[in-house]
Amino acid sequence: MATSGSSSLPPLASTKENTTPISSRLSELNESRTELLTRIQGLKQDLQNWRSKLDTQVKIYRDELSELKKSLNVEVDQLRTEFQELRSTLQQQQEDVAASLKSFGLQDNQLGAKETQCSGAEVETETVHTPSEENTNMKAEN
Repeated sequence: MATSGSSSLPPLASTKENTTPISSRLSELNESRTELLTRIQGLKQDLQNWRSKLDTQVKIYRDELSELKKSLNVEVDQLRTEFQELRSTLQQQQEDVAASLKSFGLQDNQLGAKETQCSGAEVETETVHTPSEENTNMKAEN
């Protein structure tokens, strides 16, 4: 048995030697695992914080856009109202000018008819005198 006992010692010794590096390696791996889990938790927290900030910014921008849209719609409505008023005013002015031109046109037509009669008489007189003057001028040149 002594021989079997002494032959069993070397495997125990080698197992003990092998156990020490394995246990230190396991402890290193456990530390590394713990560090990685801590880093992962930190990254998850950073991601949640980033998402939260992003969601907050998106909400703020949406609110601002909503306010700008409301403001723009109010301004557009005001401009539509002003343009409608301008259109009405311009139509009224156009009607007033047309009415004024009609009334002036009637007065001008009455005055114009008298002027046309007078002008027509002068033109006839001039046309009658012009050929006789030309004949006189031709005779004088010959």
